[in-house]
Amino acid sequence: MQGQSLLSYCQLHEMSRSRTFLNLAKYLAALIYSIVICFPAKSSSIDAAESIRVGRIKQWITIKGNDDKNPVLLFLHGGPGNSAMSYANKFTGELQKFFVVVNWDQRESGKTAELNSSDKPLSVDLLENDAVEMINYLRTRFSQEKIYVMGHSWGGFLVLKIAADHPELLNACLAVSPMVNQLESERLSLQWMLDKAKKENNQVALKELYSVHIPFENGEQLYFHRSWLVKMAGRKSPSKTFVETWATKWLHVFNEGSAINFFETAPRINCPVYFFVGRKDLQTHFKLTEEYYNALNAPAKNLYWFDNSGHNLTTSDPARLQEIIIDEILPKAGN
Repeated sequence: MQGQSLLSYCQLHEMSRSRTFLNLAKYLAALIYSIVICFPAKSSSIDAAESIRVGRIKQWITIKGNDDKNPVLLFLHGGPGNSAMSYANKFTGELQKFFVVVNWDQRESGKTAELNSSDKPLSVDLLENDAVEMINYLRTRFSQEKIYVMGHSWGGFLVLKIAADHPELLNACLAVSPMVNQLESERLSLQWMLDKAKKENNQVALKELYSVHIPFENGEQLYFHRSWLVKMAGRKSPSKTFVETWATKWLHVFNEGSAINFFETAPRINCPVYFFVGRKDLQTHFKLTEEYYNALNAPAKNLYWFDNSGHNLTTSDPARLQEIIIDEILPKAGN
C-alpha cells in the first residue's frame, strides 16, 4: 500500500508539473501574439540588386518598392532572352509605390547569362520551372501566399503557362502582348505583309517574304519576317546579324513555345487573368488574343485595349499600363 501511495504521489506531482508547463506555454504564446499584434514588423522601402540560386544557377534580380510589406509583382521579360533591366523603371516606376516589384534576367539573359556558363539545353519546361522556383522563393522571402506575375510577349506566354499549371501561386496573371497561338499569329502577319507587298508591287519584299516558312526554319527567315513587319509599320528594322545571332541560341525554344496553342491547352485558368493588348500589334496578333480572351474560362478576367500601341506597349504607353494595374486590378484582390 505504501508503494502504491508513493506511486500515486509521483504521478500526481508529474501531472501537476505538466499542467504548469502547459499553462506557461499558453501564456508565452498569448504574450508573443499580443506583441506581434501591438507591435507589427516595421515596413521599409527596398532597393536591391542581387543574384540568388534558382534552377541550380545564379540568377539576377532587382527588387524595388516603397514598402516591403506590399504585394509582390514579378515581371517576366520577352524574347526569350531579351532582358528588360535597362528600361524597367519606365514601366514599373509607379508600380513600385504599391508593389514590391521584382525584375529578373531569366536564364541565358542579361546578367544571369554573365554569371553562368551555358551547360544545359534550353526548353520551355526549363524556363517555366525556373519561373515557378522564383515565384516560390519570393513567396517565402516576403511571407506572401500568392504574388502577381506580369509578362510581356514571350513573358506573357510564360505567365499564362504558369497560371494554367500553377494557379494557386498567383493573385493574378497579367499578360501583356502575349503569345497565345504564335504559329497562327506568324501566319496571319505573314499573309498581311504579302497582301500589302502585292498591293504596293514591292518585289523585294515579296521575294524575301515568299522564302519564309512557319515555323521559322532559320534566323534568316525570322529576319525577313520581322524586318518587313516593322518596316511596313514605319519603324526601323533590327539588323540581320542581331536576329541571326539571337536565333542561334533561342529559335528552337521560341518555336517550341510557338507551337503551344492555349485555345487547346488552357481553355480554363483558375486564377484572375488580365490582358493588355495593342490594337496595332501584328507580332503577337491582337485578333488571336481577343479571341482567346473571349473563349477563356477564368474566375475573373478583363482585356484592356491600347488603341495607339503595337507590340511594345510597355514602352509606348507605360503610364496607362501602370494606372490600370494600380487603380483597377490591385483593388480587386483586396490589398
